[in-house]
Amino acid sequence: MSEDAVPEQYRSLRSFAFGDGPRLADELLELVLRGVKTATCGTEDEPNTSTSGERWIVLDGSGTPRCVIETLEVTYRRYDEVDTAFAHEEGEGDRSLAYWRDAHRRYFTRLGRFSEDMMLMCERFRLVEVFADQGADNLRQALSAPSPLVAHKGGGSGKAGSSITKNTISNRDSQP
Repeated sequence: MSEDAVPEQYRSLRSFAFGDGPRLADELLELVLRGVKTATCGTEDEPNTSTSGERWIVLDGSGTPRCVIETLEVTYRRYDEVDTAFAHEEGEGDRSLAYWRDAHRRYFTRLGRFSEDMMLMCERFRLVEVFADQGADNLRQALSAPSPLVAHKGGGSGKAGSSITKNTISNRDSQP
């Protein structure tokens, strides 16, 4: 990770990429940057779990630092106990619980970890800052309205909610 791409105040943070590969990392990161994805989950025993108030640098699929998120809440629940609200906050597909279950079943099966009663770490987070030198200005211009989740120079940082499991510079979320 290039130190120059990360503002000084964030250089001591841990970093990770969502998903289990570059394509998925980029897809999920895009949802975060657009303010759609404010939650994530992973297995309860992942080595890089988050705590409330912790901040993380999110990497894109090529390992480039793109933004900082802050954990708001971490809860534990079984796969079959995830509700429609959490599925919606994950922001993937049509945001339905049915989509969430199908995508996460495939993801955790790919990892060799799936079971209907598997325990998940569910995290809600907020977007703290998008690194401007990573194309965030172009993204902001493409949005029809400014995201309340993106910190803009000279003003508010916005808030959102979500959960996280972090595999430093690796998997952190699920989806096909």
